[in-house]
Amino acid sequence: MSLNSASATKTQGFAPRVFGRYHLFDRIGAGGMAEIFLARATTELGGVRLCVVKLILSELSGNDKFAEMLTTEAKLAARLNHANVVQVFDLGRHESVLYIAMEYVEGFDLNALLRRCAQSGIPLPVDFALFVVMEALRGLGYAHRLTDDNNAPLGIVHRDVSPSNLLISFEGEVKLCDFGIARANDTTDLLSEEGIQGKAGYMSPEHASGGPLDARSDLFAAGIVLWELLAGRKLYRARKDGGQPTLLEQARAAAIPDLPSRGLPSEDFLYDIVKRALQPNPEDRYPSAQAMLRDLEEYVGRSRLVASPIRFGEWLRDHFEESVVLLRRSRERVAKAMQHGPLAVIKPLEDPTAADDLPRPKTLSSISTIDASSGTSPDRTAEAGDDTARVQGCDEGNADHRETSLVVYWAVGILIGLVMVGLVWAFR
Repeated sequence: MSLNSASATKTQGFAPRVFGRYHLFDRIGAGGMAEIFLARATTELGGVRLCVVKLILSELSGNDKFAEMLTTEAKLAARLNHANVVQVFDLGRHESVLYIAMEYVEGFDLNALLRRCAQSGIPLPVDFALFVVMEALRGLGYAHRLTDDNNAPLGIVHRDVSPSNLLISFEGEVKLCDFGIARANDTTDLLSEEGIQGKAGYMSPEHASGGPLDARSDLFAAGIVLWELLAGRKLYRARKDGGQPTLLEQARAAAIPDLPSRGLPSEDFLYDIVKRALQPNPEDRYPSAQAMLRDLEEYVGRSRLVASPIRFGEWLRDHFEESVVLLRRSRERVAKAMQHGPLAVIKPLEDPTAADDLPRPKTLSSISTIDASSGTSPDRTAEAGDDTARVQGCDEGNADHRETSLVVYWAVGILIGLVMVGLVWAFR
């Protein structure tokens, strides 16, 4: 997971806290299933690493069916070890809350990147857009091919390939996250209608209709991402008045409009790739992520729109790194400080006269020596009064001394001035 651009607003009202061995210091997201936190994980020997911790909502954590399915899917996801897949390294329950800990990606998701591009007026170059989709296909292809210890296919399907689950680092890496979590959601009736509609924008027709899914459903979702990057807008649009058709109904119909011409080299070849990925019938789509990736590689080679992680990372750092990284590091410093104890809070006095009630520091002379024989201290009231008088006397003496010094300096200055005038006159 990564630091979302909207985390600044999501963090309001959140106080860093300890959750098991994790120090949660930034609330970077929330959804219908979990709250998402940036955390520092500390080992028994003092090692520290940044990670993302998803705390499953209490109503889901307490659902036995959901918890069982999530545990099964998370165990499968933990087997994934690929450069284009976010690594899951911990799954557990603490204080009756299910949680998943996973790799932190220093950057943001594709949704946040597109939002920042729109806000700053910086378009995402086509070669980088193609690169993002191609890297996602590498991760999907790996997951779809994965087998168990007996070489039997695991049949992993992501079920939620969307811009919010495509993480992009400032090194130009692209990683898919949340493998299997959507399947756990599908096993329960706890996901809200709003949550279902939010995911419908990237569903294949069979997914939106509740049919069986395989790897080709993920390819349809990847095709939607590619279509939107080329078109510069959403494929399915919900009506502002909440009327028909809903996003879910649009996903079932899968009526895909033609892409507008952008004057790209070999544009027809590229658009044919998108059309094949978005065929309503799974049999008419690409049979695998590798097949779709192979055609995209041929296109970028033919059109010379080849990108690399190095170039992509440089572009990201030049335009967006400073604000994201500085924000994360400032919050991490707070978490590091809290690991050493609670933070001090300094409050101003509401009533200025209340300062008179505060204990005053004692002067050195007012501290008396304890009688060694009796173990008691003589009464200090008279001494404190004498000390006050002595301090006042010292202040008055110092003032007189300063006035005398000023008179002497003034007289000496006049004398030196007269001598200099006399010498000048004598040597004329």
